Amino acid sequence: MKPTKLSDPDIEARLQNFPNWMLNKGQIVREFQFDNFAQVLPFFKRVTEIAQALNHHPDFFNSYTSCRIALNTHDVNGISDLDFLFAERLDALLESQTAS
Repeated sequence: MKPTKLSDPDIEARLQNFPNWMLNKGQIVREFQFDNFAQVLPFFKRVTEIAQALNHHPDFFNSYTSCRIALNTHDVNGISDLDFLFAERLDALLESQTAS
């Protein structure tokens, strides 16, 4: 099923359920901080596993101990349900890592 572009009011409403994500230049974005660079690489590997499973690939920016993931759906030239599904899975991954 092809994703559908969400309207601005739909995006704003959905972001209420994703307090760590923000809208920035047509993407939903989340920033991450780590204690050291060695922690970033395993995290990125897990992000790629989510991306491959969803066949949806984020923009990933890394600078030493911080990284930013930005999501939008190129096929619809905007933000779609697929971006929020990715954000949901990434948030669940982080919750599971924090709980262990």
